[in-house]
Amino acid sequence: MNSSKSIASFFAALLLMLAPQAVFAQANPANIEPMAPEAATPQNDVSPLVGAGERGDAAAGADAYVPMGPEMIKGQPESGAFGFQEQYSKDGQYALWMHNAILLPIITVISLFVLALLLWVIVRYNRKSHPKPSRTTHNTLIEVIWTVVPALILLVIAVPSIRLLASQYEAPPADAVTIKATGYQWYWTYTYPDNGDFEIISNMMPEDEAEAKGFPAQLEVDNRMVVPVNTPIRLQTTAADVIHSFAVPSLWFKLDAVPGRINERIFQVEEPGIYYGQCSELCGARHAYMPIAVEALPRDRFEAWVRAQGGTVGDEPAGETVELGEGAEAADGAGEDAADGTESEAEGAENDTVAVGARGTGRRS
Repeated sequence: MNSSKSIASFFAALLLMLAPQAVFAQANPANIEPMAPEAATPQNDVSPLVGAGERGDAAAGADAYVPMGPEMIKGQPESGAFGFQEQYSKDGQYALWMHNAILLPIITVISLFVLALLLWVIVRYNRKSHPKPSRTTHNTLIEVIWTVVPALILLVIAVPSIRLLASQYEAPPADAVTIKATGYQWYWTYTYPDNGDFEIISNMMPEDEAEAKGFPAQLEVDNRMVVPVNTPIRLQTTAADVIHSFAVPSLWFKLDAVPGRINERIFQVEEPGIYYGQCSELCGARHAYMPIAVEALPRDRFEAWVRAQGGTVGDEPAGETVELGEGAEAADGAGEDAADGTESEAEGAENDTVAVGARGTGRRS
């Protein structure tokens, strides 16, 4: 009996010691350092590409990637807002139409009908106005009505709902761009297997830095997930530690990221711009500080961005380098170095070259 009390006392004391630390961690999540690795090459520090022939000339010109500024923000939460965000994907626009044209009117009519029926019963069948209780046990007409009408309502809701669900899980078309989003505590990485398999590391931008640049605090990131507009995006999600959830409300997209499993859905952004989201699955002390930023670009600028990260477009050979000086020549084996995110030094080169590889971006300046 005494030993049981001693064990209970020990665990109680341990709990009392750990509880203040847990509370402090939740109250001061900024003191917990994220586990994101140091990134190699800042996104904005990559010089305009100088590739082979026409590709280099185009990338170094008007089509070179420049990160969008705060004036291009389109999808973000608003303080005190009531309702859905404006939608910038076909699925989102259809879902918003369904809500406004079908669900909201049906809900309003049903609510008003039930309220009116309740008031009528209170007035008509109270003890004063109707002292003798009704002994009605059934009414065939009423029973048919309250069976058929709800069935019709469900049918009206089901048809567009099934269509919306089916469109979100269609097989990706041949021209879809594949992106793999991996959730970590507490940041995201984005891999582009169709474009050389390079990887972007995305952390929340410090609040003071974001506000100084005109971006919303706790939503802006150091490196965004960049996608082409009007192109199907095949997004695959997974996680490295606990369950996360990739959610961007203005694109009508939410997909869980589960360790050891790949989930997949397609979406398509209709307009260039910046669209914010957040991890939507409780994942630890810094769950609220794990934002998502999607930057949608015209196709030519997206391809320039891909090349700036050391990636490839179409049938281009993998592993080409980004030149930071004139007259540089790529060394043999630069492709392998680029895939690992390491620097390759070309023998006999007049200037250094940097291979932007699998973990090739850092904080934007």
